[in-house]
Amino acid sequence: MNQRVDYVFKVVLIGDSAVGKSQLLARFARNEFSLDSKATVGVEFQTRTLTIDQKIIKAQIWDTAGQEMYFIFYQYRAVTSAYYRGAVGAMLVYDISKPQTFEHTVRWLEELRGHADKNIVVILVGNKSDLVTQRAVSIEEAKEFAETENLFFIETSALESTNVETAFLTVLTEIYKTHCKKVLAGREDEPEGTNLLTGTSIDISSGQDNTGTPSKSTCCSF
Repeated sequence: MNQRVDYVFKVVLIGDSAVGKSQLLARFARNEFSLDSKATVGVEFQTRTLTIDQKIIKAQIWDTAGQEMYFIFYQYRAVTSAYYRGAVGAMLVYDISKPQTFEHTVRWLEELRGHADKNIVVILVGNKSDLVTQRAVSIEEAKEFAETENLFFIETSALESTNVETAFLTVLTEIYKTHCKKVLAGREDEPEGTNLLTGTSIDISSGQDNTGTPSKSTCCSF
């Protein structure tokens, strides 16, 4: 039987290749991890349905190649627009053992903000936290960057399934909260006596208010 779905939220994964984006997605969507995982070619997406505040949310997570795809995006703007179109959340992933992947987050964030909705919910994800002895990016450095850019922040390990669920739920919950605030704001602007049908789907891919952007005070680390 088809499950009732209240909302569908599109979230994109961005970051350099080999930082573990596909592994994070596999862990969240299917609770799987493969040591023989191959690099993503092109663009793919997976879904998972979950409940937030008694609402059925279908998360549509889009994954793409890393550095190679960035250059394709740079040359073919139509590809870039299609990837980001309708996205209300993004996970910006780097590898805590490879400092260059953290340095490149500036470039990825610029790309995201140049093509996605200005109020898109973004979380900075330091993946492979299990590589303790190989750490090259400190929590403090990453957290400072996240606070400066008004991003959420968390460290994860797809291998050990550490904080993966929390990372995705943080993004999806914030998206849902933004949606609810927009609905309430819309009702306040309605003429007296106007009724909003219960269960009506509302497109939040554009025209969001400023409450959709995480503030420094809500930046989180684990």
